[in-house]
Amino acid sequence: MEIDFAEYQLSSQLRGHEDDARGVCICDNAGIATSSRDRTIRFWTLDESNKRDYTLSRILLGHTSFVGPLAWVPPNEEFPEGGIISGGMDTLVLVWNLATGEKVQTLKGHKLQVTGIALDGSDIVSTSVDCTLRRWRKGQQVEILEAHKAAIQAIIKLPSGELVTGSSDMTLKLWKGKSCIQTFLGHTDTVRGLAVMPGLGILSASHDGSIKLWTLSGELLMEMVGHTSIVYSVDAHASGLIVSGSEDCFAKIWKDGVCVQSIEHPGCVWDAKFLENGDIVTACSDGIVRIWTAHRDKAADAVELDSYASQLSQYKCSRKRVGGLKLEDLPGLEALQTAGTSDGQTKVVREGDNGVAYSWNMSEQKWDKIGEVVDGPDDNMKHPVLDGIQYDYVFDVDIGDGQPIRKLPYNRSDNPYDVADKWLLKENLPLSYREQIVEFILQNTGQRNFTPDPSFRDPYTGSSAYVPGAPSKSSGVSKTTYKHIPKKGMLVFDVAQFDGILKKVSEFNNALLSDPEKQHLSLTEGDMSKLGTIVKILKDTSHYHSSRFSDLDIAVMVKLLKTWPLTMIFPVVDLMRMIVLHPDGAIELFQHVKDENDTIMELIKKVTASPPLPANLLTSLRAVTNLFKSSCFHEWLQLHRMEILDAFSSFYSSSNKNVQLSYATLILNYAVLLIEKKDEEGQSQVLSAALEIAEEVSVETDSTFRALVAIGSLMLEGLVRRIALDFDVENIAKAAKSSNDVKIAEVGADIELVAKQS
Repeated sequence: MEIDFAEYQLSSQLRGHEDDARGVCICDNAGIATSSRDRTIRFWTLDESNKRDYTLSRILLGHTSFVGPLAWVPPNEEFPEGGIISGGMDTLVLVWNLATGEKVQTLKGHKLQVTGIALDGSDIVSTSVDCTLRRWRKGQQVEILEAHKAAIQAIIKLPSGELVTGSSDMTLKLWKGKSCIQTFLGHTDTVRGLAVMPGLGILSASHDGSIKLWTLSGELLMEMVGHTSIVYSVDAHASGLIVSGSEDCFAKIWKDGVCVQSIEHPGCVWDAKFLENGDIVTACSDGIVRIWTAHRDKAADAVELDSYASQLSQYKCSRKRVGGLKLEDLPGLEALQTAGTSDGQTKVVREGDNGVAYSWNMSEQKWDKIGEVVDGPDDNMKHPVLDGIQYDYVFDVDIGDGQPIRKLPYNRSDNPYDVADKWLLKENLPLSYREQIVEFILQNTGQRNFTPDPSFRDPYTGSSAYVPGAPSKSSGVSKTTYKHIPKKGMLVFDVAQFDGILKKVSEFNNALLSDPEKQHLSLTEGDMSKLGTIVKILKDTSHYHSSRFSDLDIAVMVKLLKTWPLTMIFPVVDLMRMIVLHPDGAIELFQHVKDENDTIMELIKKVTASPPLPANLLTSLRAVTNLFKSSCFHEWLQLHRMEILDAFSSFYSSSNKNVQLSYATLILNYAVLLIEKKDEEGQSQVLSAALEIAEEVSVETDSTFRALVAIGSLMLEGLVRRIALDFDVENIAKAAKSSNDVKIAEVGADIELVAKQS
């Protein structure tokens, strides 16, 4: 599908900040305000002579640490030219008069870094890492709200008047006054940036690498995935375009959910905002604020474009690695003026933007060029691929004499002698080059202290690897090793916000008390006290070995699971999730599943009935997954395996990534249990479920990884390897090996190895 889109080009660069440019604030038509790690706010105004360049007109000094969020106060009686509100790492909110450049208010109250600022009428609303939302009026704090249980990272005001906050607790919350009227669940990591999407809803940017579009009712309309690291900011334009800024050094432009352009920067993109005319402003960690335009008449001239290309090249060069070393740290060609110390000694030098390897020729007393070293490992670069297979390294080797460049692939887990022998035979080169190639590999992979595996056997001679000066080694049979399989032990979800659970139970209980028809379902003060006792025991993890639950306390929780309305049980299920991780708690709860009134199976059937509530689904999936931690539940889990997997099976491709991950973890735990129990029928069902996850393209990376580990473990130690091969698992392994995610590629290689075993 073709999308009508005019590509953005660099228009101008605003230089002045002495450290990372962190924030951008569009001040209507008055100008642009930017914040920085250099502790300043700078105000830039458009050059009226060319309508392209911006001039620095104000530097606002007052913060004692780096400055982050900014807000614009339109001109009024108090601020005839407008005002700026800034928040900093110093915990302060400062108000500035743009006409004078003076600080007119210092708002003190936050305990930690200020992360967000919104103007609500004449009130200032600020958020902080201290988990609070504070309202300021005429210089005084008039309201404080503990809005989240983890750091609040962003706040915006909607055109309809409500406020929205985003937090490290992975949620967004919609506020009307002091009341949270909607919680948005779906991100799997910190929510870092927020924006209004005109006419549609709310945009959120997250550390999970995604941007999501939500309706005000909490429905997820769209997810945009393309960044390879934390997404710090997001903004939208009336045209429907969206821009995002990321740790991956790109600002990405999106249209109808599709990334239509990626603008590379020489550093992290902390913030990105649209001007009213559609131009984009980005704040980069190199301290430069840049304007990007789709209007050809406003694009930068050729000299500035060349200058920017040079900045990018220098930045990438500074990050490029060759054989584990920074390219910029390699010596230049002058290093070849020094003679080598032994025949075959290798040296890598910098030639332009590349690392080139040389070998010392003792007989001729000169350095012979071996070849260019390419695609060394880098945290932000993909592993190289050769003939469809991903490797840690692929070296270019120039034999000389006019012969073509040859590719030498290598993984750090390989035996370099094995690699050298196979490669020389494949390339029809003399085996006398063996030591030279091995030395080259070790030098350029940082494995100078490599010790050959004593069990290694040369595939062509049948003997152990030859190492000059080393004694003979006895031959042995090599043992295949895997990076991620088989999985041992169970995975659990063991983090909980106990105070939040009790608060939500109390909130629901009050709602029942106020409803005459449901008052009989409410808890007494004594019942609430019993739940408090449960939480107190669960919080004291250091005494899990000796602490005990009362039968009556557990009975209160079970009663709620059975009697409370479906819309209210998720905090109770969350409490059960943690109880089963306590040794005595698991035993107590097990008493409620042994008879025909099986509390947990009743719960599973209830929460998975159509249409399921996301909160119920997530908490129950995690609770059942945690049951695997206690051996007393193993027979029960095996007995009810078909019912449990059938109940949850349709949610493997849920749009909620937390649900995806919880289901994949359930599958992985079942694989471990059923391998131990040697249950072939059960293993077959779990294998089928894991393959379904692995083949679904919409499933997020961690879920796919866990499914692949389950597949590999079942094939290696279970009874279903033949069945897996019939399901075309080799193609799944091949696809996994080509993944850009290292873990997925590694477990794909593991599965491929198992598949090839006779």
